[in-house]
Amino acid sequence: MSRRHRGRGGGIAGLAVLGMTATLAGPQTAEVKEKPPLYKYVSYWTFPGAHWADVDKDNAITSQKILAPALADGTLVGYGEDEEQVHSGEAFTHARWLQAKSLASLMKLAQTLHNGGDSSPLLLASSARHWDQIYISSFYNWKAGSWKGAYGYSGTAKLKPDAPDANEAIRELSSFYVPVFEKMLADDVIVEYEIDRVIRTTDSPAQIHFSFVMPNAGALDKFRDALGVAIDANSLIVPAFGSMTVSEQFDFVKVNATYK
Repeated sequence: MSRRHRGRGGGIAGLAVLGMTATLAGPQTAEVKEKPPLYKYVSYWTFPGAHWADVDKDNAITSQKILAPALADGTLVGYGEDEEQVHSGEAFTHARWLQAKSLASLMKLAQTLHNGGDSSPLLLASSARHWDQIYISSFYNWKAGSWKGAYGYSGTAKLKPDAPDANEAIRELSSFYVPVFEKMLADDVIVEYEIDRVIRTTDSPAQIHFSFVMPNAGALDKFRDALGVAIDANSLIVPAFGSMTVSEQFDFVKVNATYK
């Protein structure tokens, strides 16, 4: 067994170690410039199993009539749908997400969906649980194009009370992780990444969200291996994560994604 796999179990290996790197130093780190804000709106749903086939049909109609035109005219820079692959309790089964370079554009499309696209007979009749979230990122990148049946891997880390705030923590960790993710992007291991914080005031701001999209199932192991190599090159990451966070939540989803 290679060193990078030892002691790291399954899916946690990909994201649990994406911890705070305030003490990182050395050749593995580099100054990374922040990009203009990227806003992401996510609608989460918990549908009964009997409706899952109908969800796919509904998503296809919404994408064709509302989201694809918004991407073409520049209102959106990305959109997609997720289907949770590891279901548990009352967690979401499906999600729809939108990405835009301005909050105004994002909310314009969110309102359009609420007025029509997300008020279909399926959604109204199924008594589905539903909630929304808005994220903001200054560290992200993607490849233009569409991917159907891709895979997404994401995690949310909650910060301890004495940790830096989410903005500062993201800036500190970006010096290590952004170059790692950029190499994965260049190597076609991933087609999108982002390091986000939440901006919805009803949720705790003391958390960081990591999100990746991989083009196919085969890229999942490549992602894990590439991240393992980077982690092995800097022994401070894992203990730093444990000292700065109190809990993590991970999701593994099937994705249809389109980026401009």
